[in-house]
Amino acid sequence: MTQQQRLYIHGAGHYHPDNIIDNAFLEDLDIGTTDQWIMERVGIQKRHTVLDLQDIKATHNEVVGQAKVQISSAAMGAKAIDMALARAGISKADVGMVVAASCSPTYSLPANACVVAKEAGLDAFAVDISSACSSFAAHIHFLHNIHAAAMPDYVVCVIPESWTTTTNFSDRRTAVLIGDGAAAVVVSKNHVAPMRIEHTVMKSNPSAWEKVQTKTGHHFFQDGLSVQKFAIKKTIETFKLLEQQCNTALNQHYFISHQANLTMLNSVCSKLGIPADKHLFNVDQFGNCGAAGAPSVLSQHWQQFKAGDRITLVVVGAGLTWGGMSIQIGAENEA
Repeated sequence: MTQQQRLYIHGAGHYHPDNIIDNAFLEDLDIGTTDQWIMERVGIQKRHTVLDLQDIKATHNEVVGQAKVQISSAAMGAKAIDMALARAGISKADVGMVVAASCSPTYSLPANACVVAKEAGLDAFAVDISSACSSFAAHIHFLHNIHAAAMPDYVVCVIPESWTTTTNFSDRRTAVLIGDGAAAVVVSKNHVAPMRIEHTVMKSNPSAWEKVQTKTGHHFFQDGLSVQKFAIKKTIETFKLLEQQCNTALNQHYFISHQANLTMLNSVCSKLGIPADKHLFNVDQFGNCGAAGAPSVLSQHWQQFKAGDRITLVVVGAGLTWGGMSIQIGAENEA
């Protein structure tokens, strides 16, 4: 593949709000859950939220849209973008396009990308490409398959998730899972970087769209058991497909997946033979942050990747949708 055809990742950033919902906090909500119950089922110790903690205690966020939000989704996205740009070593003026997604956009219109771009101080074409929790794979898949001549020098992909704003904290099935955060990456086809995309895949099954949904103005809902089975099955299938495309075994290299819950992730790793030191995750400390989860893991481990490393990243989401990418780290001057 020529330099003009490759998609390079120049920088990654992440942000999580300050307020923490630990398992003791959830126990105090008196919704029929305990630390032991949570850890056995989903392996999550704590989550971060944009919401006021006292307001959650008082209202359980049972009415969508009335909760007290302490940092906006756009502000989180802007903070993630700032980190990604700093790591990429480029200025805001260098960005020609912003692609965004969110499982819980603050506005039905305009495009979430426009709201985040304004907050981040980016004067660029802004558009949403959203497939729920698989949105990061959708972003990279679309950009990977666009000719270099059709892309500006640098594109920012940003995913801010204020998902707790649509979480019913009276429902332990979702309250124990969801957290908030943001992630951003800077990509280019016109400028080389050590981290490059080798292969991408993106698929969907629209006939099952009702299994995971947030109807406008309502709480997030999922058919938990069947969705977890789907997530495990499609994550494994996508991983194996990427192995075929790469023509090499990937299970001894780094693996990042959708940060749904640690129980699901451990099951996938066990079935694929991925060793613990190659499984990168943050769901135990930040909860399920929707589409921001997997790219935030990539960002949190940014400094440890070195020439010769491979990363397989696979995500699943509502739709139902699933996808992934194989990433290779080359030398600084390697095209």
